[in-house]
Amino acid sequence: MGGDHGPSVILPACRQFLNQYPHASLLLVGLPDALSSFSHPRARIVAATEVVSMEDAIEVALRRKKDSSMRVAIEQVRDGHAQAAVSAGNTGALMAIARYVLKTLEGIDRPAIAGQMPNIKGGGTTMLDLGANVDSTPEHLLQFALMGSALVSVLTGIDKPLVGLLNIGEEAIKGNEIIKKTAELLRSAANSGDLNFYGNVEGNDIFKGTADIVVCDGFVGNVALKASEGLAAMARHFLKKSFSRNIFTVIAGIIAYPALSGYKKLVDHRLHNGAALLGLRGLVFKSHGSADVLAFRTALQRAYDAADHDLLARLRSQLAHAAPLLTASGQSHPTLSESA
Repeated sequence: MGGDHGPSVILPACRQFLNQYPHASLLLVGLPDALSSFSHPRARIVAATEVVSMEDAIEVALRRKKDSSMRVAIEQVRDGHAQAAVSAGNTGALMAIARYVLKTLEGIDRPAIAGQMPNIKGGGTTMLDLGANVDSTPEHLLQFALMGSALVSVLTGIDKPLVGLLNIGEEAIKGNEIIKKTAELLRSAANSGDLNFYGNVEGNDIFKGTADIVVCDGFVGNVALKASEGLAAMARHFLKKSFSRNIFTVIAGIIAYPALSGYKKLVDHRLHNGAALLGLRGLVFKSHGSADVLAFRTALQRAYDAADHDLLARLRSQLAHAAPLLTASGQSHPTLSESA
């Protein structure tokens, strides 16, 4: 029910996804009247009576709309009826509800949003945090690095993905005290075999694919994400302008079309849609609110792959192995009640 387009985009994406993955099944959570037109032997409608709007405050979504489609969907994961939840709705509300309903994993203080940014190698650089936390400590950034490493390892098959720390320069002396302390923790994690730490990376390294994972706080990550989306919008704009009615621009557009279309595909965020909310006791994926059919189908695919490769078990294993390091860095292991 969420996002800019709701069922008009999500239902066709669901049908395409089910046709592509014959072993998958879907629970479509929302207002029954809005979903009644959808029928598939591997899909079932789960009714909800309320919808979280993009304008709703977190308090409204969390405390007042207790039968929202967003909350009911996450409860399906909590209760074992689904292996992952995917939403294009209000990001803040999704994070708050997911954290409240699912709780956090042992050793994790704050969940993080991990998504892919396109790079020139033709793949994606996983980046976290993309907006869940704007005042992260070095210990939080260490947790993000561990979770990001598990995510990339599961989804790509890379045994020891490279982890880079976003900084204003590659040199160890660069950055503020938080970044310098984080680098120390990441080097310790590398020495204990918990991470494959590359070192400091700069903003351009995200798109060069220098590291498989780039770790930063949510403020910086969200700015980088929006800037990347701006590049994709610019590519679409120039591709469209190339075929305006002016005969000269049409000719120029025809000549440049292969390069422009290749660039457009390279930076197409629809092919990297679906950010994981890491650190929870269940899998939740966030689709971009403006996602079209292709983009939302991509988010479904990422959630399916994460569940199919048992990402949650990999996260638990990674955190358990790094428990001595997390404890030494001043982190406690929260119990279920403490994580509520």
